[in-house]
Amino acid sequence: MRAVRSGPLVLGVARHRGRGMRAGAARRAGRPDTGETPEDVGSELFRELARMVAALAEVQGLRSFALPYPGLAQRALDRTVMHCLDVGETPPRSLPELWEWCRTKPAGDPLFAVPGSLVTPGTTLVHPIGRMPTRSCLEVASHGPDGGVAAHARALLGDLEARCGAGERYRQCRRFLARHPVVQQRDRFGLGWSKTIWNRVKDLYGPLPESLLVDGVFLRCPSCGLPALPRGGTVPVPGPSATDADIWCEGEECPRAAPPELIRDPDQAWILRRSLRAFLVLPYRTEEAARDALGRAGIDHEALSGPLSAYRLRDTGPAIVDIQVYDRLQPALLAAHLTDSAHLADRTFVVVPDALAGRDGYREAFAEALPALLRDRLVLTTPVDLVPDLGRARREEKDDA
Repeated sequence: MRAVRSGPLVLGVARHRGRGMRAGAARRAGRPDTGETPEDVGSELFRELARMVAALAEVQGLRSFALPYPGLAQRALDRTVMHCLDVGETPPRSLPELWEWCRTKPAGDPLFAVPGSLVTPGTTLVHPIGRMPTRSCLEVASHGPDGGVAAHARALLGDLEARCGAGERYRQCRRFLARHPVVQQRDRFGLGWSKTIWNRVKDLYGPLPESLLVDGVFLRCPSCGLPALPRGGTVPVPGPSATDADIWCEGEECPRAAPPELIRDPDQAWILRRSLRAFLVLPYRTEEAARDALGRAGIDHEALSGPLSAYRLRDTGPAIVDIQVYDRLQPALLAAHLTDSAHLADRTFVVVPDALAGRDGYREAFAEALPALLRDRLVLTTPVDLVPDLGRARREEKDDA
């Protein structure tokens, strides 16, 4: 793997020799030679398709695309066709076929050739079972100057904080959102329901989209509480068959210890905006575990505005020490996001779920993607290791003093 430079990161690879072949392909396509290799174009196309998939998944009835296609989709289809012509591959004939390509062609496919040091080679943009955007798709779509889906989540929470004011009211609302990705009508009559909180956050919910319904029924994962879909588009029958790998949920990493919950009156339910489901709900359990670990150790901290899940530690001496919590499948893209972040302290502990940090190559890929100057300032850790890592960092600072 190679380190990612510290400036704005692009999904691209180093340019190779063979400019004459590129010029010939450009001439055959009737376009000027830009100096980009097919690999450069393929990597950028992968990111454009990620943005397209993320946007189209918000459209009702996305499985039945109809002409005229949305502008974003038409541009992505056109660019895919031109790239296929350049590299000698038969292009997709329609948007539904392009959507299928996003389900079957991974990042490492020669059509895209996204470097494995940036995105895991087997990553697809559309999930093979759920046929909805993968978590990695949303992470790729969030990479870039505009911040994509993740920036949308930050903007929504920023607006909520502005309306609530910093403090307990905002924290109560944020906690409600993280714990209630789906709200049913009956929830509003249960114990602990706060009409005041609901009135502050209800504009962040909408009706259950048609694309998440199966035979008029909504399935909810019992582990993460997020939408689920079965292979084949039929409601699973109760029993062991409903707990196997033929069921997808937005969390993607959840155990199948129990069948999905069925909501048979979907018109009486509301769902949180998808950007918040991906970038607030998913990391929230890790965030709670990290806060609990700090509390047990007697380490004071305060929430920060800006990043989605960030805290500043108190009583750390002259050094500013922050914690940021993430649940990201692509470690290099997480490193790129932090590299470009304006919210970096003297030392920032990046807390991710234990299962992610334990994956082969995850920590190494994260470190390799960081500029050398940031590798000592950014410490990847987990809720279990957070307090020991904090103690180790403090001892090192004392030794260096």
